[in-house]
Amino acid sequence: MNGIRILESDRAGDRLDIFLTQRCSGLSRSRIKKLIIDGYATIDGKKVSPAYKLRAGQRVTVEFPAPSPTNIAAQRIPLSVVYEDDDMLVIDKPAGMAMHPGAGQPDATMVNALLGMYRDIASVGGDGRPGLVHRLDRDTSGLVAVARTDAAHAALSAQFRDRTVSKRYLALVSGTLDPPHAIIDAPIGRHPRDRKRMAIVEGGRPSVTAYRTIASIPKYTFAEAHPRTGRTHQIRVHFASVGHPTIGDALYGHTGHAEARLGRHFLHAAGLELDHPTTGARVSFECPMPEDLRAFLMAVGLHTQEYI
Repeated sequence: MNGIRILESDRAGDRLDIFLTQRCSGLSRSRIKKLIIDGYATIDGKKVSPAYKLRAGQRVTVEFPAPSPTNIAAQRIPLSVVYEDDDMLVIDKPAGMAMHPGAGQPDATMVNALLGMYRDIASVGGDGRPGLVHRLDRDTSGLVAVARTDAAHAALSAQFRDRTVSKRYLALVSGTLDPPHAIIDAPIGRHPRDRKRMAIVEGGRPSVTAYRTIASIPKYTFAEAHPRTGRTHQIRVHFASVGHPTIGDALYGHTGHAEARLGRHFLHAAGLELDHPTTGARVSFECPMPEDLRAFLMAVGLHTQEYI
């Protein structure tokens, strides 16, 4: 979407960012906010904040600059593609792969790999993380949805924001979960002393995870988790908060000799269900646990045929 649009507010009290998100289909709210902050959306020629409250009849001028190409390197790194069409992709991300370049990880990320396979996503999303609408931790394997157009990016981002996406994870945690089925509802925020960690904190963002036990032995519980919100490290923090940290998770638990051999935390994004960004049809995707997790379950005596 390029060029200039002039819009008129039809009622008073609307936030500028929400008004523009509703009027400019195909652009996410985060993209709209950036346009406002960068001075591309003005009221009577004046720069305002995204939270500016409009008056009825006020004219809003919006300039849509041509997207600048990302400076992230395209790399020939193979990815496991579960689903592909002109609007979106679903990738089975391997454990150990970061989602996008950042401090200490300049390349060899999923974004580098995506650009090597699908150059058309280079300008999608407009936030330096082309195509991404959600994330997995580096050492979590499994399903990731990726947008291939700005319109798909806006539609998918809205679903994750509005919590209409269904996500299913498989986890192995320490001890026996009691009760075997429950909902953990505890707010998550940045740890007050360790900025690398998240924690259950008063005033944190609302965070909800439902879980059910699949199988257990005295030392381990194999469980299915359904996060209803999407906070950083949510499942790992929630299981640790009830005394059952994820196996292999050195950040929120402890790693014994057997767990150290696994080499990562035992968490896999096995299922993803959402509305297709163009057709609106409900679509679902599944991917099996990778071999390292299946082998660990077998080694500790959890022979759960449904998942192995």
